[in-house]
Amino acid sequence: MSGVFEFVDVAAEPAVRGFLHEPTHPNGDALVLTHGAGANCQSKLLTSLAVAFADAGFLILRCDLPFRQSRPNGPPFPAMAARDREGLYRAVSLMRQRSSGRIFLGGHSYGGRQSTMLASEQPGLVSGLLLLSYPLHPPRKPAELRTGHFPQLKTPGLFVHGSRDPFGSHAEMKLALDLIPAEKQLLEIEGAGHELLGRKQDNGLPARIVTAFQQFFPPSSGASHTG
Repeated sequence: MSGVFEFVDVAAEPAVRGFLHEPTHPNGDALVLTHGAGANCQSKLLTSLAVAFADAGFLILRCDLPFRQSRPNGPPFPAMAARDREGLYRAVSLMRQRSSGRIFLGGHSYGGRQSTMLASEQPGLVSGLLLLSYPLHPPRKPAELRTGHFPQLKTPGLFVHGSRDPFGSHAEMKLALDLIPAEKQLLEIEGAGHELLGRKQDNGLPARIVTAFQQFFPPSSGASHTG
């Protein structure tokens, strides 16, 4: 069983605040996870995933984006997006000081979107991405795609998407992922909505995501991803 500790670093701006999951049997790799526009790092999805990844040997930091640190409720302001990415960059840098292996980055919805944008701006920053319910477009507005940076995304990514997600269908996701030159994979979760996890149970989803992630990003440096 992994240990969970409150994590705060205010040595520079933006501050990084969240929770660190230290694995009992570390594999050397680390993963930074962040939340969506309406949540924080204590959401059920992030907490469940952090525990599952830590049990698999990953050092996990689930953290609040700067916009959520500024106010406990409400969505992010578009003008704050660059600062949110700066916060993710700092979180990645802090994990690099604590981990001898690969550093991965990801998040749910808005957090995942900002992760892909940061990775497209800084290729090579992380070894891979975990994107949970990527918000392809606003609900009922399929023409307003959030894929402008996809052609510049050179970092491999595992996308996890529910079949009932109003932010994008599986068919729409597959078309959008064709824009990404990096290796990528879409893990389709039948019956799941945007939150992925149901209110009453997780149906083993966290473990399923960890398994898919480990298969897509195998420990052996010589292994290839399936796109």
